[in-house]
Amino acid sequence: MKNRILVVDDEWNMRNLIKIYLSGKNFQIDEATNGHEAIDYVCNRSYDLLILDIMMPEIDGWQVCKTIREFKDVPILMLTARDDVKDRVQGLNMGADDYLVKPFAPEELVARMNALIRRNKKIIKESEEGAVFELPELIIKFESREVKVKDKRVDLTPKEFNLLYLIAKQPKRVFTRDMLLNHIWSVDDFRDLRTVDTHVKNVRDKLRKAGISYNAIKTVWGVGYRFNEYEEET
Repeated sequence: MKNRILVVDDEWNMRNLIKIYLSGKNFQIDEATNGHEAIDYVCNRSYDLLILDIMMPEIDGWQVCKTIREFKDVPILMLTARDDVKDRVQGLNMGADDYLVKPFAPEELVARMNALIRRNKKIIKESEEGAVFELPELIIKFESREVKVKDKRVDLTPKEFNLLYLIAKQPKRVFTRDMLLNHIWSVDDFRDLRTVDTHVKNVRDKLRKAGISYNAIKTVWGVGYRFNEYEEET
């Protein structure tokens, strides 16, 4: 079965170039010419991956990514013409899974796409375990990738959920930033220790906003992070 891909770019030349790169591969490709169209497609169809350009009129790729993350966990590969760390961090903060700078080689595009799809399908396959963590004020359901605080749903990006789940299922273990990078981010991802800190901060903020009364991910100074099951935040 072919993997269904949505290519989102306002430039016909770029959409066509990507289609040429992917021709003969195991992909079925849909095209969206703007952000509004992309959101509509994702609302009504199922995709294995989104290729999303950042610089588009009316609604840019960052906002499209943020909006889609509110209701779908589909992997998102963002494209940009600027090789700027701030742009990469912003994309990751909005929920992107990977980041590719134009111009790019066809081989790198396909490799990154396959890595994201493989990892997402592995996560889906592992969900058959049906693991559920029920903790004070916090419930984490692996099969449905659902997180609740006091019965209030918390919307996490795929990497945010993977990070929380990984730490929660081994609560006595301290994870270094390198360990978290190696577990959650592939070798094809943009890899920076600050990315881990950003994702931890995002998870903490979302849990707090949902009403949790303690810090579920505790910093072990000079080492990394561990899960905090019961202690109240100090």
